Amino acid sequence: MSFKKLHPLLKESLENADYETSNAFQKKVLPTLKGGADAYLIAPKGSGKTTALIIATIQKLKAQAFEDSPRAIVVAKDKQEVLALKDEFERFTKNTDLRVYALYDEYDIEKQKVEVYYGQDIVIATPARLSKLYFLNGIHMGEVKLFAIDDADFLGRGNAYNLILRLSESIEKSQFVIIAEEMNSKISNYQNSFMSNAHILKQK
Repeated sequence: MSFKKLHPLLKESLENADYETSNAFQKKVLPTLKGGADAYLIAPKGSGKTTALIIATIQKLKAQAFEDSPRAIVVAKDKQEVLALKDEFERFTKNTDLRVYALYDEYDIEKQKVEVYYGQDIVIATPARLSKLYFLNGIHMGEVKLFAIDDADFLGRGNAYNLILRLSESIEKSQFVIIAEEMNSKISNYQNSFMSNAHILKQK
């Protein structure tokens, strides 16, 4: 997929970050993501799958803020991963007015409720804090257009798998994307629920 087909502000961001063209795996997955299909992106670290997700997210949101409710939610393992992913998103959104927010467990939840209430476009969250905030009516999921899990290999540990399953039941008409290094049994089980028609895109 050529970057020429992307939103002008996103294209400018990629150029500023010295991304001249997509790599082989990104060329494979970006048309599927841009087309709105659910997808598993299965490839090793360094394959560019998270960058592909970021590009697809910004493109889907038309590189501009809109109203108050989040339109993209990306789940990551822990605070460290959430903050790193927020920084990576902001590399490509700083010339737009898109609002990127980090939602993690160690921060005051009442402050988070206020900060989310005043308007965010992309929320990057740990499963536990996203679930808790949602069930406290602290985040509206009714406008979510894309729900993704980054580095989903962590779902085999703890209660995160079940939290994601319950959250998915609260989201309608969204594109679902799962990124992982391997197609493990936990994430493949989601094919029985919200990932039933997903494309499985692997790096050869």
